Amino acid sequence: MEKELTEINKKVLLIVLITGCFLSTLNQTLLNVAMSGFMDIFHVTAATVQWLSTGFMLVNGVLVPITAFLMKRFSTRQLFISSMFFLLFGSVLCACAINFGMLLTGRMIQAIGAGIILPLLMTVILYLYPSEKRGSIMGTIGFAMIFAPAIAPTLSGFIIEYLSWRWLFIGLTPFVLVVIVLAFKYLMNVAETTKAKLDITRVILSTIGFGSILFGFSSAGSKGWENPVVITTIIVGIIVTTLFCLHQMKSNDLLLNLSVFKYKIFTLTSFINVLITMIMYADLILLPIYLQDGRGFTAFEAGLLLLPGAVINAFLSPVTGRMYDKYGAKPLFVTGLLFIIISMWGVIDLTESTTYMYLMVRTCILRIGLSFITMPLNTAGLNALPRELGSHGSAVNNTVRQLAGAIGTAVVITVYTVQATSHAYQLSMENENISAMQLEKLASILGSSNAYIFMLVLSFVAFILACFMPAKKTGKQKSTSKKTVMQ
Repeated sequence: MEKELTEINKKVLLIVLITGCFLSTLNQTLLNVAMSGFMDIFHVTAATVQWLSTGFMLVNGVLVPITAFLMKRFSTRQLFISSMFFLLFGSVLCACAINFGMLLTGRMIQAIGAGIILPLLMTVILYLYPSEKRGSIMGTIGFAMIFAPAIAPTLSGFIIEYLSWRWLFIGLTPFVLVVIVLAFKYLMNVAETTKAKLDITRVILSTIGFGSILFGFSSAGSKGWENPVVITTIIVGIIVTTLFCLHQMKSNDLLLNLSVFKYKIFTLTSFINVLITMIMYADLILLPIYLQDGRGFTAFEAGLLLLPGAVINAFLSPVTGRMYDKYGAKPLFVTGLLFIIISMWGVIDLTESTTYMYLMVRTCILRIGLSFITMPLNTAGLNALPRELGSHGSAVNNTVRQLAGAIGTAVVITVYTVQATSHAYQLSMENENISAMQLEKLASILGSSNAYIFMLVLSFVAFILACFMPAKKTGKQKSTSKKTVMQ
């Protein structure tokens, strides 16, 4: 059916999908610099407020395993328009929130839409474009997807500084409505639907498994790792997820086809994806906390600091997409991770006098590194798969990313909280005359530095894995590379 689509139709289809994806990504990252403000507004701790981010990814992590089924059962139009309606309803609920629970519920409803749209977009690309053109297309999509996080912190900071936090959600609704109207008018279907059956047992297993793992890691920030609830949910999550995987291997009608991991390049990119996602999400949470709690910057100032690096990232994405088509994944991954390692090394010794400009330059270095990895990582993994496994590869990719993002955020916040508490105790013992405000600021700065040491270690591990990526294949080698599987 995809052959019937003209180049103009392809472009219209991609523009509508990318616009929806842009709004979804903008919404996901819009609250990062607002976290500190929400702690004061709703009187909650850092470990509790992180659920606005972790809860969003929790729903994504639970939902994404069934997206391969959804893309078989429902049309492109049905899935996309449904995802936009979830985003709209969740935004309205958040805008009307009178307590933290209502705000969190709205965020989770928004996440249902976000969980569908990205795998849908990736699968559409696999249907419409051959592997040799996907790097450039993914680079263009990367520009739109990365431009959302680029403007989100500054936009969020401005709204919090000069308007009400409710405008973070009110301002989103008219744009979502416009996309829904455009989708009804212009969006066409890409692939045929089938009467696929949903195995409820596997849905329950994946939901309990992934949900328990994410809940356990996320709760560790507030309850502590020794808490019975944390230990129990993580163990239950691992056991149930293992049962889900075993059930998948024995089934003919797969909910999430794990045979994608037989392809060595896909498996390797998945491991790198985990580490990069942990680093990226953790930095987006940790840096604003350091700037606002440790240094006293406003949300708007914190957002402005993040803007130049994210804009550079967005504009480099189409460039790195073309470089991927020309040079392959390995040189891009190695180059990108060198930039990331340098950026993490630069913030393992934060102080009260670390300058605003220094942090801005450091963030630019980090985002340059990410631009060499983010979209090429997805392209390399999906290109390693045969076309019939494309939707499953996309679903696995997004499941891995959501799990890694939630776990990474939770672990880094836990490291930050534990270390900040420890430093606060030590500082109070060493200097009894220190004020409570000064104690809190110093503890926050030292806790942030310790958390960045953990992220530096992750960067080195990702660099080692990137060195195992094969070089770009050409000619006959390239045509046979997709058939290479693990022995």
